[in-house]
Amino acid sequence: MIATPMTRLLQKEVKFEWTERCQQSFEKLKALLIEAPILVQPESGKEFVIYSDASLNGLDCVLMQEGKVIAYASTHDLVLAAILFSLKIWRHHLYGKRCRIFTDHKSLKYLMTQKELNLRQGRWIELIKDYELVIVYHLGKADVVTDALSRKSLFVLRAMNTRVTLSDDGSILVELKARPMFLQEIFEAQKDDSDLQTKRINSGGCLMFRDRVCVSRNDELVRKILHKVHSGCLSIHPGSTKMFNDLKKWYWWLKKDISKFVSRCLICQQVKAEHQVPSGLLQPIMVPEWKWDRVTMDFVMGLLLTPSKKDVVWLVVERLTKSAHFIPVRIDYSLDKLADLYVSKIVRLHGVPLSIISDRDRDSHPDFGKSCKRPWAQS
Repeated sequence: MIATPMTRLLQKEVKFEWTERCQQSFEKLKALLIEAPILVQPESGKEFVIYSDASLNGLDCVLMQEGKVIAYASTHDLVLAAILFSLKIWRHHLYGKRCRIFTDHKSLKYLMTQKELNLRQGRWIELIKDYELVIVYHLGKADVVTDALSRKSLFVLRAMNTRVTLSDDGSILVELKARPMFLQEIFEAQKDDSDLQTKRINSGGCLMFRDRVCVSRNDELVRKILHKVHSGCLSIHPGSTKMFNDLKKWYWWLKKDISKFVSRCLICQQVKAEHQVPSGLLQPIMVPEWKWDRVTMDFVMGLLLTPSKKDVVWLVVERLTKSAHFIPVRIDYSLDKLADLYVSKIVRLHGVPLSIISDRDRDSHPDFGKSCKRPWAQS
């Protein structure tokens, strides 16, 4: 990228040093910003230049003359074929149902409104019209599941954290051994851990506890294992619970380390979908039409004991005028006792309110209303 020399200076633990490359990058950005990015008309007699690219997603090309763009062109048949593939194999689920398809190919959003389509694309569009679907653009780096399915490949031993060693003991054949580097590092850390010297269990060269590898409190080694399991080439950034369930089969581990590591993963914070149900809109409380029609109440607890053996203040506020009553009570008062106090202190002076708003205290319990009605029922 053009701005890479400058943006690299913004990284942590990087000394801010303005070099010649930074100055060239700055000047080039200024020149690009003042040039209008428009398409030009082709001129006869001048040489045409074509830049082309191909990937498993499609074909892309740019037609230029003297560094000026004349036209862009691209095709996305392979991505569209993946959509048709999913619709065919899950037709019994999707036919007649509303469906959203996420793809990292942004131009597919406008597929249904394109004016020019080749024969194959037109034929596929007719099949897509049988379904009630919406194509939604999705960032490619966020689509970790389908990437894991579509980009399976063989990995070199270095990517698998494995070292190959050759041992020649004089025989004709040379023995080839592949030993996981993680186990070797864990074994070395165990030898240096004084707390494990007296508890060593010799099982394949590593200390094992309940058939799991016991990892020393080596911060660098712990961080490396967590990174490979969470962000490695074969992982899909699992959550803390999924990651813990995977790790506990092999390592004797603490869950809080995994939860802390997952919560600090930058990629997870940026692209993972939010599974929590969105909270509803705040609803305003209706303004009362008359005094003491609607009241709010709460308890102020944790106070010192008074000479009259009271340690809680019961606060009753009228919502229209904000006038309030402060009633001293005790924390062990029953609902019946509170109801009697409410009738004698509030209802006697202001009448019965239309509504009472409170949090989840004892006065918000349904039995509180029944207890308040008891004096009238007895009379």
